[in-house]
Amino acid sequence: MLSAQDTSDEKEQQPSKRTLSYSTRVTLTFALVAAMTAIIAAGVLAVVWEKQFQGYTRQNIQVLATSTATTLAQHYELTGGWTRETLGILPSVSDISTGTSIRVVTVDGVVLYNDALLEQSSSELLSGSQEGTVQAAVMVENEKVATVYVTAIEGLFLTRADIDFRINSYRAIAVAAVIAVILASIVGLLFARGLVTPIKRITNTANAIKEGNLAARTQMGGRDEISQLGKTLDAMAESIEKDRELERRLTTDVAHELRTPLMAMQATIEAIVDGVLPADEVRLSTVNSEVIRLGRLVEALLRLSRLENRSVALKEEELDLGNLIMGLVLNHEMLIEDAGLSIEFKSEDNVKVIGDADLLRQATANLISNAVRYTPAGGKIIVEVKRGQMMAQIIVSDTGMGISEEDIKHIFSRFWRADAGRNRESGGLGVGLAVVKEIVDRHHGWVNVESVLDSGTTFTIYVPLYTEELRRRRAKAAKYRKGDVRGAK
Repeated sequence: MLSAQDTSDEKEQQPSKRTLSYSTRVTLTFALVAAMTAIIAAGVLAVVWEKQFQGYTRQNIQVLATSTATTLAQHYELTGGWTRETLGILPSVSDISTGTSIRVVTVDGVVLYNDALLEQSSSELLSGSQEGTVQAAVMVENEKVATVYVTAIEGLFLTRADIDFRINSYRAIAVAAVIAVILASIVGLLFARGLVTPIKRITNTANAIKEGNLAARTQMGGRDEISQLGKTLDAMAESIEKDRELERRLTTDVAHELRTPLMAMQATIEAIVDGVLPADEVRLSTVNSEVIRLGRLVEALLRLSRLENRSVALKEEELDLGNLIMGLVLNHEMLIEDAGLSIEFKSEDNVKVIGDADLLRQATANLISNAVRYTPAGGKIIVEVKRGQMMAQIIVSDTGMGISEEDIKHIFSRFWRADAGRNRESGGLGVGLAVVKEIVDRHHGWVNVESVLDSGTTFTIYVPLYTEELRRRRAKAAKYRKGDVRGAK
């Protein structure tokens, strides 16, 4: 009995089906199109030319019949009737016009001459109805005495020059078709190479990224679709590289943030165990504060993870945003005053939204905490709630140190911190603004940032205003989601 490994080895040893390369397929396609075009063109030309040749043939036969009838009429007048001498000119005409049959029939239906090689009925001889047959009347003194019938035995009457021209024409068409196929193959090969080269470049870059070389780039320019694909891959690689860098910073930050309280607790507990320090309220309070700090860090990470994974259900309630934020500001007044700052709250009336009260409070609280953290003593924080035409606005402004234009591009990234040392002192991990963005995104809104270094920063949260249409649409979406859940069960 064969094992799975043996079966796998046999599969690997079996020759794989070879497929044509993209360049080969494009070249063959161009060649096939050229060949088909040449064949169709040759067919059309053949039909048209054959029709022209047939007309030309019939015209030649008609000229022969007319000239024969004229000659017979002249001899008829000279000899006075249908004599042997008069009909004696016909064999010479037949010899000259090889490939034709000549018949002469009187008005009474008497066949005077017939050199036809084909068997014909009397009715055909008299009517000249055979295909490829023309006729001409023998007129003597304006009176018809007979009819000359000339038939092309092989279906055409051509001179040797005509036949050579016909053969050479078809030969030229065949040569042109071969040349067209060769040229199309060359053009197809060049086109395929021009197309495959940038694709290979993108493929090689993607493979390099897969192998761990996040610095690999296609460095492609241009505005065509493949160049745009290369630029997109470069942008993706750059984003991945930045995320990887943020992950490295996260590892360093988390390690530092967790190590500091852990070392403090370990040192205190070891000292108490060894009897160096007494197990009094002060020592236990130190341990407790470090435990609280650890819990706060872990909770921040869990909160962001749950928001990103949509594991936290979003409550959709009608909320008065002014009352909601006012209560939050009141709860933060003591913290803000302890930091040596002042806070001012402004709100317009009847600013209502549909959303989750807890999450909106959390987003605003993160912005206020961020403002407190980076505003020096004596500064001021202003929280406003405004009503726009379609969006409600929560505005948190401070007179702090500000954010540079370059840093604004990254402030909503997870674990990003402009000044790692300064943020660490303030106890932040760099996840607060990422949480704000996730909450606002789930409320179908966005966050705007305006900042001037050493002057202050303003964060504005935009959330859709409450309307009956919005309420119906949200209710319908919620009902649909519940139906999906029941169907899945």
